[in-house]
Amino acid sequence: MDLYDAMSTLRAVRRLRPDPIDEEVMERVLTAATWAPTGGNTQPWRIVAVTDPAKKQALQDLYSPHWDAYIPGYEARLEHMPEDAKTSSIKAMEAGNYLASHMHEVPIIAVFCFNPKLMAITDAELNRPSVVGGGSVYPAVQNLLLACRNEGLGCVLTTLLCYEEESVKALLNLPEDWYTCAHVPIGYPVLGGHGSIRRRDMKQMVRFNEW
Repeated sequence: MDLYDAMSTLRAVRRLRPDPIDEEVMERVLTAATWAPTGGNTQPWRIVAVTDPAKKQALQDLYSPHWDAYIPGYEARLEHMPEDAKTSSIKAMEAGNYLASHMHEVPIIAVFCFNPKLMAITDAELNRPSVVGGGSVYPAVQNLLLACRNEGLGCVLTTLLCYEEESVKALLNLPEDWYTCAHVPIGYPVLGGHGSIRRRDMKQMVRFNEW
């Protein structure tokens, strides 16, 4: 695909079919993640590609209660949305419900892991939440998402399983000094999959020279 077309149509696709993904396709997608830049080119991240049915079911069992707890707040926000935004948000919520019930069926869940000892986290001592370390992981996540878009695969970046990090580490046998930061279910879309997206206009998001 044209890169700009891929970026401007990359939706969060949560309704995914259980159909298998060709190994060569999956290898291309996972390889794309390795091309992402990282601080000092250290690549302080790894992917655990979960395909085992029992492990996928275990991840769903950990994920679903947190999704269920998230829904009441989501529904409360819907009450104050304009109608055009409410319609798409309801669809997103329903798709999220589908994923929470069918995550175990997707062909692969890419669990992104990181080791902070390999990162230069320059905001670690600031009086605010630290985000700099993510700059050496999330570009790889985005590469994976864009590669999925190019291959016609649906995907979505999820983080609710980070609430269950210790359980996930035990399930996937992660080393003590490695942690989780993203979980990406991947599969072919049940419905239309990717398409037009709603985002704020560039002029609302970008400032030149000062705020």
